[in-house]
Amino acid sequence: MKKHPDRIEAEKKLDVSDLWDDPLVRFQHLCDPILGFYFAFFFPGQIAHYYWGEDYWNAVFVAGSLRYCCVLHFTFLVNSAAHLWGDKPYDDKAAAADNPIVNIFTVGEGWHNWHHKYPYDYAASEFGISAQFNPSKLVIDAFARLGLVWGRKRATSAWAISRMRRNGMLAAGGGGVEDEMVGKKTM
Repeated sequence: MKKHPDRIEAEKKLDVSDLWDDPLVRFQHLCDPILGFYFAFFFPGQIAHYYWGEDYWNAVFVAGSLRYCCVLHFTFLVNSAAHLWGDKPYDDKAAAADNPIVNIFTVGEGWHNWHHKYPYDYAASEFGISAQFNPSKLVIDAFARLGLVWGRKRATSAWAISRMRRNGMLAAGGGGVEDEMVGKKTM
């Protein structure tokens, strides 16, 4: 698909000088798509060949191509099955649903109702790893501890406000404490 002309104009206005100043990003851009193709197909095949004694081309087709096909299908599963089946605890009017089975196959991306209700929440789910299978959040949190991720936003306060409104404990319109709670950042 071609990009819409408005999108092309908007992209020209973005300041990405910080990315172009990073030598690793420049190297990745220079090697794209060759490096991506290598790591998607041939690198998994080499691992299977050298460490598990598999025939090289069989390893490329199974460890590389079959893995790639499965990952694509699991990714597309989020926007099909998670829009058809599951619970809608946060927004019953949304098409997206929380589906724990999709969540297992997509390694933490099946909490789709939460994601659609609160798209700015980096965790894409309400609870932590102990209550909801969400390795994606665990990886982001690990990188945050290493200082490689910052400015993570959570929507748990917004959900609490929504729940209080639904239960009649908070008047609609709010302000004050409510405004402070919605903008909460995780440091």
